[in-house]
Amino acid sequence: MEQILSYFPHLTDDQIQQFSALQDLYTDWNAKINVISRKDIENLYERHILHSLTIGKFIKFRTGTKIVDLGTGGGFPGIPLAILFPNVDFTLIDGTGKKITVVNAVAEALELENVKGIQVRAEEIKMKFDFVVTRAVATLDKLMPWTQRLVHQNDRHAIPNGLIALKGGRVNAEISALGKGAYSEKYPIHKYFQEQFFEEKYLIYVQA
Repeated sequence: MEQILSYFPHLTDDQIQQFSALQDLYTDWNAKINVISRKDIENLYERHILHSLTIGKFIKFRTGTKIVDLGTGGGFPGIPLAILFPNVDFTLIDGTGKKITVVNAVAEALELENVKGIQVRAEEIKMKFDFVVTRAVATLDKLMPWTQRLVHQNDRHAIPNGLIALKGGRVNAEISALGKGAYSEKYPIHKYFQEQFFEEKYLIYVQA
């Protein structure tokens, strides 16, 4: 929790309480439904929560912004972002019902009224959003067709609507596979956070 406060020192008391509650909530749920590896649950704040909050360093979502977290798993990056941006609407989707059970239980325990978890595949969604966020779900060339369909064109931010993906490894090949017509930006996460865990990880933005 100290890591979160060191990078986000202006959290409200409610936000601090919500972030602090995540360790016990995920430890308890992980014992019933395995959504986080046993090794990673001990490093929850660094490897899952802080990693998710990279997006909050890249962009400050405005009140009323609508976000979809594609392939949210146990709720990342959606749950930490929903705590950070309480006036933003988050729809967290995953094809696995057990994972959405965890998402909605955690959101309810934290009294996050801006989170809705839905068991659905991306191609089945009819709603439109400002941004798609995702973490280690699929390659960029697979994500973009889904993103194009889910994102509307009414921009509310200086950064146009699109995809914000947290990725690791060799991202240059994925970016190249998008083709010359795609506009993308790559940010090394160690630009925001100093921990060694983030050295080979990136935030990728692709305009819809």
